[in-house]
Amino acid sequence: MCGIGGILRFADAADRPSTEMRGRLEAMNTVMAHRGPDGEGVWVHERGSVGLAHRRLAIVDLSADAAQPMADDTGAVRLTFNGEIYNHLDLRRELQGAGHRFFTDHSDTEVLVHGYKEWGLEGLVGRLQGMFAFAIWDENRQLLSLARDRIGIKPLYFTTASGAFRFASEIKALLSDPAIDRKVDPDALNHYLSFMVAPAPLTMFENIFKLPAAHIMEIGRDGRIEARRYWDALPGNGIAGSETAGMNDRDREAYYVDGIRRRLEAAIDKRMMSDVPFGVFLSGGIDSSANVALMSRLTDRPVETLTVGFKDNDRLNELEYANQIAAEFKTNHHEVMIGETDMLGYLEGLVHSQDEPIADWVCVPLYFVSKLARDSGVTVVQVGEGSDEQFCGYDSWMTYLRFFRSFWYPYHRLVPSGVRRLAGRLAASWAPDKRAGGAQLAEALSRAGTGTPLFMSGANAFWNVHKSRYLEPPLPSPSSRWQALADAGLDLTGLADSDSGAVTAGYFDTLWSSTPDVDRLTEMAYGEFRLRLPELLLMRVDKIGMSTSIEGRVPFLDHELVEFTQDIPQSWKVRGGTKKYLLKKAVGDLLPENIIHRPKMGFAAPVAEWLRADFGRTAQETVLGSSLFETAGFNKAHIAKMFRQHREQRTDHALHLWSLFNLAAWHDHWITG
Repeated sequence: MCGIGGILRFADAADRPSTEMRGRLEAMNTVMAHRGPDGEGVWVHERGSVGLAHRRLAIVDLSADAAQPMADDTGAVRLTFNGEIYNHLDLRRELQGAGHRFFTDHSDTEVLVHGYKEWGLEGLVGRLQGMFAFAIWDENRQLLSLARDRIGIKPLYFTTASGAFRFASEIKALLSDPAIDRKVDPDALNHYLSFMVAPAPLTMFENIFKLPAAHIMEIGRDGRIEARRYWDALPGNGIAGSETAGMNDRDREAYYVDGIRRRLEAAIDKRMMSDVPFGVFLSGGIDSSANVALMSRLTDRPVETLTVGFKDNDRLNELEYANQIAAEFKTNHHEVMIGETDMLGYLEGLVHSQDEPIADWVCVPLYFVSKLARDSGVTVVQVGEGSDEQFCGYDSWMTYLRFFRSFWYPYHRLVPSGVRRLAGRLAASWAPDKRAGGAQLAEALSRAGTGTPLFMSGANAFWNVHKSRYLEPPLPSPSSRWQALADAGLDLTGLADSDSGAVTAGYFDTLWSSTPDVDRLTEMAYGEFRLRLPELLLMRVDKIGMSTSIEGRVPFLDHELVEFTQDIPQSWKVRGGTKKYLLKKAVGDLLPENIIHRPKMGFAAPVAEWLRADFGRTAQETVLGSSLFETAGFNKAHIAKMFRQHREQRTDHALHLWSLFNLAAWHDHWITG
């Protein structure tokens, strides 16, 4: 795990001395020092036309030979790489058989260099198992190539300004160059209120973008940019129909359970590839506990487990279950307890680490358990992201499934479209402010009226019926605004629409065109693979974990497991009303019964309570005092009322208020300074 960056100067740009580019790259490295405390490197072309930067967190092959940026033996191919390639030894043997000579002992970075030369960019990424963001400069083709892994575990940001293309692992590295403007993107702001993060390729910064998951991008010195998707979490890639044809229910269940177990075991085994200490973030739920159980079978030393709890809110603590698993598998267990004072002391670091606002309060406990890992000598941790999305672990998803059956389908079948449109407009006006009951019905009526999907994400902050009360809808973006991105081939569907449902509608159109008869559960999972997982859940792991110089690995998001589970029907993922039915069967012999069948709590933080204490006053002052809330069309009187109602415990507005606080704190830190 590392930090990468680079600059490509276009051929028609004015010549600049190579020392200037070197200085810019060194500045990138400086602000990303936390991503790579074990070393740094910069390479600049002798003509000053292109340069690459790298910060190193040494995980595999700790020798100096594996330092980056790395070149082939001719110097024609140069690479800077962030991530881990779990099948690098197999690929190395294949490349050696094709005549390639390796100079490192077992560096996965060198496999990328030779793999690019042997198979080309698409041939390379199609063979990789792992998480990655990398850049390759090909001197012979005068071409810079970027790639982001299938799931989007590793980030990659880019911008074009002053005759040059720039990229980096973090936005702050791009902002180290004074040529990059700091402006708020109004469309990203609008969608952030819905999704808790800006959807790719947008970021909250105007003209700074993120490469979407499973994409490659090629940039020529002539300024030509081409991007394309090389993988998708669409059904049809994991299970051939002939494999299950004619099976009875008993055999089919055994097939699914065995397939999940074998792929999960293999995924965890691969992710134990490390030359430094590794461990597991342990909550005591089924996902992290399965991680511990399977790791314990694959190592002859105690697994390092790490847990966070709350001093001031026992309701959210899972320490009892974490300790049970730690004792069961004889782990080397570590705990940290935090409270409101700890959170307040971290807020500035939170805003700085996130780069753009990520309105997920899990970032707070995640920082403290990540710091605990680093302080305990652990550099690599396995985490459980992706399990709930594949196996339906969320109560909210069950609510959606029931609502589809009981309301959404009959309403569309029985009520004429004109009546639905009128009802939708009326519902938006009478929806209550709180996120429950009548507001859910009003949002559904509104969506039925506009023809946008009911399910947008498992982590919506503001529903549309609420958003208009806080913020004036943005003006439609001019069609030319993102013309360069459109010409490059990036999907911009819905991004210029004030209704964030248009964004997810674009995802589902792609799915429906591929699989017209897809079930709702697979549909919801696909939507999460397109947005919430890569840009919210996995970015919190990357940004917060790397701020403490630790690497997070996600075995449940091994692409071979994802492809398999995306081909399992909804009727098997939820069976007899049991969520995660197949996963529970797959790990049933590993874990105690009370762990397998305990209700899901979810990784959380007591922000609702903190907003009624000292933090509430800090948050209100930050939000109402921010210049963004003066200029962007926010209704400050309504926001003040929400703070008051929450403080008086009349209703729970915690998610809305936390989202607004993150936005204001980000703006005051990154835009106005």
